[in-house]
Amino acid sequence: MINIIVALPKPEEAKGIRSILMKNGFSVTAVCTTGAQALSQTDELNDGIVICGYKLTDMMYSELHECLPKGFDMLLMVSHNVMNDCLGNNIVCLCMPIKVHELIDTVAMMCQTISRRRKKAKQQPKERDEKETAFIKDAKELLMFRNNMTEEEAHRYIQKCSMDSGTNMVETAQMILAMMKE
Repeated sequence: MINIIVALPKPEEAKGIRSILMKNGFSVTAVCTTGAQALSQTDELNDGIVICGYKLTDMMYSELHECLPKGFDMLLMVSHNVMNDCLGNNIVCLCMPIKVHELIDTVAMMCQTISRRRKKAKQQPKERDEKETAFIKDAKELLMFRNNMTEEEAHRYIQKCSMDSGTNMVETAQMILAMMKE
């Protein structure tokens, strides 16, 4: 589920956008009338979309955009005469008056982008701290010494045992160290 926050100065407009999105299968996390409320909502979330207008009661869209946490994208709804000022800032813009199908298609596109970003982040290998790296290094050295393996063979052995047992490499290295030191 992608977090969607609607931030518009007029509550009835914000609720209208929420209603349209929900009728089309999107889940709206929050409806806000100020930038501060929107930022407060983003603090509790990892990523998502903030749909807002050019000017909120307490800040301009640009101020809100600058304060958004890293994983959030902005969909800005603006009048045609202001559109050129807003382009080129990594902000997706829709021209007012908004057509429902354009809103839905744009939000769907943005959701797909966030989903791809999440998937890509999950595929990144997790950074190990010094202690975890030391366990793996010690297990490799023990295998190299006791079983006359090369470093590459020892590393592959730990990887294979890790995959076969369904544990991560650090846990496998700890098990190897515990078994071989007995």
